[in-house]
Amino acid sequence: EVQLMESGGGLVQPGGSLRLSCAASGFTFDNYGMTWVRQAPGKGLEWVSAITENSGNSFYAESVKGRFTISKDNVRRKVFLQMDNLKPEDTAVYYCNVAVQYWGQGTQVTVSS
Repeated sequence: EVQLMESGGGLVQPGGSLRLSCAASGFTFDNYGMTWVRQAPGKGLEWVSAITENSGNSFYAESVKGRFTISKDNVRRKVFLQMDNLKPEDTAVYYCNVAVQYWGQGTQVTVSS
């Protein structure tokens, strides 16, 4: 059974940083790229970032480029999202995703003074 579990969310002031983690199990982690998606209050899903299976390539939405960094640890079976210079518009529930159909439960990020 594929399981994804996000952690690391919280309340942070504008300009602050958070590091999200997603622990994966139930599939061959090395063989899959991973994705972060977010959903702001009252809005639809927004793709944030993705990384290829061997971390050779990473991709970012324009809204987070230069502020967020995705990384993947195939030994620990985790994917991370380092979020710096956070803005109020980054407030959302953040989900990790694999193979389109598998999602974690999400972790809340709130950016507010």
